[in-house]
This record gives sequence, structure tokens and C-alpha cells, in this order.
Amino acid sequence: MATTTAPPESVKQIAYLAAALKAPRILEGASRLADQARDAGWTHEDYLATVLEREVSARNASGAELRIRAAGFPAVKTIEDFNWDTQSAVRPQVGSLTSGAFLTEARNVVLLGPPGTGKTHLATSLGVVAARLGHRVLFATATDWVTRLTDAHRHGKLPAELARLRRYGLIIVDEVGYLPIEQDAANLFFQLVSSRYEHASLILTSNLPFSSWGGVFGDQAVAAAMIDRIVHHADVITLKGASYRLRGRGIDSLPSTRTTAHETEN
Repeated sequence: MATTTAPPESVKQIAYLAAALKAPRILEGASRLADQARDAGWTHEDYLATVLEREVSARNASGAELRIRAAGFPAVKTIEDFNWDTQSAVRPQVGSLTSGAFLTEARNVVLLGPPGTGKTHLATSLGVVAARLGHRVLFATATDWVTRLTDAHRHGKLPAELARLRRYGLIIVDEVGYLPIEQDAANLFFQLVSSRYEHASLILTSNLPFSSWGGVFGDQAVAAAMIDRIVHHADVITLKGASYRLRGRGIDSLPSTRTTAHETEN
């Protein structure tokens, strides 16, 4: 079957219009699909819809990559990369989160468990899912978040910073409990949690159970109020087992993450 190519004038006009729309991929898509449309007898509407669909898909993919790079992940990890051998019990619970519904519902996710059980990997993976769904994401450790909030407070810009952060669909707070947080800084962190309550989602990871968070934040009342807001609308996922980093090294477990009162005094 003979094919008819578009006249040069039409190609030039498409190129001009695509540039005016800031959608340069339309020209490539239109040219690539033209012969296919003619051979298959597509209607004009089918052809136009397919060209635009390719442009939207490419634009979404490009935007997702930009959001992933801007999130500040220490490394990009996905659900597909996760080793479920020792965490199969939580796989259905994690899988239910990959639809992204928790983001539109402003629900939180808390990942608890010993070091090396995959908390950061899963938090990052859900952050990547969020970015691909069109949400802006920011990732940092609890210590880095405290530093950021303290700097904003010191310069009189905390309200503006909290307002800016509310524009992010997801904030990830990694490693809650690895280092203690001073009481003043804990109050600032509480303001971050409170500002996002029922407004936008948080993902937090911690090596400690909630009962130990009072010691981390130096104030039982602040910790209780914070936990109350976090878990009110949250999926709490508990990972178990030994660190994957120790596998094959003849080490069964790490020292306890809890510090006893006697050790603290000495």
C-alpha cells in the first residue's frame, strides 16, 4: 500500500506550533505515527489522541525524574529492588501503599525495626512512587530536618519554612532515634509534624518503638503529642530480623539499640 508523506509546509507548521506550545516531542511523535495511522486507517481523532498521549506520557516521565532528583534521596531505590526474603510478612501492607492513596488521604507511614532491615529502602521506594504520581517529595534524616528547622527559626523564618514545606505532598524523615534531639529542637520538630497533620503525608523510619521516643526528644509530653498526631492517620509497619549487612559475616545480631539507665549514668 502506497503511503503519502506530509508536505514540507505542514511539517514546518507542526514544528512551529509544537515549539509555541513548548512541546517539541509532538513533531517527532506526529512524524513517527503518521505512516502507521495511514496504513491502519485511523480517524483524525485517533491520530491526534495518540500523538498527544505520547507527549503527555513523555512529559510525565520527565517530570517524575526531575522530582526524584530534587527529593534528596541518598540513593534511588524501588519496591522492585527490595529483597522480601526476610520481610514477607509486611509485603501485602507495603504493597497496598504503592497505589499512592495514602498521599491523597494525607496519611502517614511509620517504618519501625532494627538497623539493616530495609526501612530506608522502603521509605525511599514509596517516595519514588510518590514522585512518579506527581507529588513533590523531600527526604532527609531526622538530624538534618532538625538542623533545617533550627536555622529557619534562628533567622525568624520558621512560619514561612513550614508553609513552604506544606506544599510538598510527602516528607520523609529517616533515622528517628539514632541520635538524641535537644528539647528546643524537639519543639521545632513537633511544629513540623503538627503543620502537616491531616494536610500532607509523612514517612518516618525509626529503630526504636514509640515507647522510647520520649528519651529521643527529651520530653515525654512533646513525644506523646507528636506520636498522637503521627499515628492518628497512619500505617505502622514493623520490620523484623537481623541486618542484611551482617549476612554471611558470622554475626547474628547488633548490640541493643536501647540505652539502659545504668549506661546513661556512667
